[in-house]
Amino acid sequence: MNMKRLNINNYNKNMGTLIDVQNPIDYKAYHHPDSINIPYEKLMLNYKTLLEINKPYFIVCNKGTKSRKAVSILEFYGYDVTQMSYE
Repeated sequence: MNMKRLNINNYNKNMGTLIDVQNPIDYKAYHHPDSINIPYEKLMLNYKTLLEINKPYFIVCNKGTKSRKAVSILEFYGYDVTQMSYE
């Protein structure tokens, strides 16, 4: 199964929740204005309480590494997730 990917410029908040998985310091330095910050480790440990299985989520981070991992894991568990990229 290929991971869904989308450029951040194609995102609008009507599509679903944009989650930035950077640590809070990096998030504060730079983030998309419509994103919420849930650091990668917190999201992975608490995804069952933080996310709803039937809602779409768009996952982003500055370099793409953590968002790719998060999307891969959440997809495995049946969540509707798309990796967002800045490229």
